[in-house]
Parts: sequence; C-alpha cells; structure tokens
Amino acid sequence: MRAAVLHEIGQDKLEVLDDVEAVGFGPGKVRLRIRATGLCHSDVSAMSGVLPQPAPFIPGHEGAGEVMDVGDGVTGLSAGDRVLVCWLPACGVCPSCKRGQTQLCLAGFMNAGTPNFKRPGGDVFGFAGTGTFTEEVVVGAGCAVPIPDDVPFEIAALIGCGVTTGLGAAINTAKVEAGSSVAVIGCGGVGISTIQGARVQGAAQIVAVDPVASRREAALRFGATEAVSPDEFADAKQRVTAGEGFDYVFEVVGKSATARTAYENTRRGGTLCIVGAGAMDDNFQVNMFELFFDEKRILPSMYGGGDVLRSYERAIALWRAGRIDLESMITHRVRLDGINDALDQMRTGESLRTCVEL
Repeated sequence: MRAAVLHEIGQDKLEVLDDVEAVGFGPGKVRLRIRATGLCHSDVSAMSGVLPQPAPFIPGHEGAGEVMDVGDGVTGLSAGDRVLVCWLPACGVCPSCKRGQTQLCLAGFMNAGTPNFKRPGGDVFGFAGTGTFTEEVVVGAGCAVPIPDDVPFEIAALIGCGVTTGLGAAINTAKVEAGSSVAVIGCGGVGISTIQGARVQGAAQIVAVDPVASRREAALRFGATEAVSPDEFADAKQRVTAGEGFDYVFEVVGKSATARTAYENTRRGGTLCIVGAGAMDDNFQVNMFELFFDEKRILPSMYGGGDVLRSYERAIALWRAGRIDLESMITHRVRLDGINDALDQMRTGESLRTCVEL
C-alpha cells in the first residue's frame, strides 16, 4: 500500500512509497482504510524533532475513514463503519481515567513506541501510535470512534485533533466567560478553532495575533473582532483593555517566547492558556514574585482539556447547528503525492488546514 514516510528525524521531505504494510492486527485491534487526513503542525514538529517520535515513521494523526476488519474481542465496531481516528484513546482504568481526566491517559502514548507498519527494509512507526498519511492503518479499537453518516470524512478528520484541541481550550480548559476579552496568539488551524470556541462562549472581544496576513484575514472571518501582527499586539492591548491586559490569552504556537508574550498581555487575575505543543528543552520562565503577586492562572490544555468523546459530539452538534464553520477551515486539498507541497504551505502559513484525500 502507499504511505508517506519520514526516514530520519530532521528531514523536511516525506517519501511516498508503495511497499508499506500495516501490521499488528489481532485481538483488540481494527484495520482502517483512511479516506481523509488533515495536516497538523504537530506532524511537522515530530519531523523536526521538537516532539519525540522514533523513526522511520509515517506522520499524520488527524484522520478518518472506514473499518475494514475488527479483531477478536472488539465490540461496537464492524466492517464498513465510518470512524474518525482518536490518537489519544482512554484506557478507562488508569488513575487519570478514573479521575475523569481521560485526556491525560498515557495508554495511547505507549503505542507510539510499537511499530505498526513495516517495509522490506524493516519496521516503521506511526506518529502518536497512528500514522494517517497512508491508505491503511492498524490501531487499537479505542482509536476508532464511529461518526454519523452526515459528517464528511474531511470534517471528521479535523474534529479528530485540531478542532477538538482549539474548541476545548476555550470551552473546557479556560472556560471563557461571556462578555470577556480574549487574545489568541497563533492563528493556524488550532488557533482558528480556539477563536471559534471563544466566540461560542460569548467573548466580547477576540483579538487574533499572527505574523501572516492571510491568517489574520482568516481569523476575522471565523469570529475575531480584530486581527493584528505581533508588533501591533501592545497597541491592541492598550486600545481594547485600557492597558490592563486580556481576561484570557491563548498561546497556540508552542514556544516559550510567545508564551512569555501571552503572560505579559494577560491581566492580573486573568488566564493564560497554553495550547501549543513545544520542545522539551524550551523553558518558560516566570519569577516567583510576579507568579504570586499577579495571580495569573497558567492552564496548559492537552487535547482540549476534557473527555475527547464528549468533545467530538459537541463539535459535531455545533457544526450541525451552524455555530462553528469547519468546511472553510480546509483551504487546500491534495492527494498523497502532493504531501510535501502541503507541508511547505503549512510552514509558510499559506494554509489553515490541508485535507489529504486518499
């Protein structure tokens, strides 16, 4: 079968090969035919080494498709079912799951260390235990979440990661209050979803911050009340909040420098929400006096900060009701052979989300 493979960490191009085989099918597993997958910046971060991932590997974790076969012991799924890929399934029995913090379950991360593909030259890993830049993949049954018939594969793929992450940051983690002021730093697919979440929650002012003009323009279409470049952020803070700072600031880049900017633009007693996934050696610093004196809440948000199955259902309900726009987030569509052009468009900020159709 065909798949896009990164041979070594640090390479910026994928090789599309036709000699890849999905392996590991058996009890508790399902085999999926991927129909659509989105490009998420986490894929690029794994390719560059910012996020840990063994190589060679197949990127992609934001996918949707059809069940081809189910292993022994799998219930609730059968061949032909339409599903989205959940890259962080809950085991249901670990301490995090029992506390209701299923987004912190580590069972899915353990799968990332087990290869689920092979080539004549040896084993190939799937990013985050999945790997959706491919025609077929074998995953645990918990990674295959049934979707209603009226949800297109490309929409379901977005819900599988970026939309759930962004909406959840605003709704689950920060719990944006109606009438509040919000700033979102980084307006790619996840940032746009955060903006939509803040709008759904009733924020009065939503300032989008991004260096790319096309992304600023897009942010306005998706609910931002204004959009500024990073150089203009200080002026926006003065104008919108009289210099006090925003009630909520979302960092959706994954860098300590932008996290520090977000902290400085959060009002005293306000909320800084960290949504971007960064590197292990990139340290965010605050001094002990400001941490105490300013009483700003610093809230990391992992995969939307809540039960992902409930978050999927909520995203579908909001989309059906016209409260969020997911179709317009897909700015580019390619086949698998165009994957490297799509990655370049993501790196330059030209695209919000690219749908790879398989």
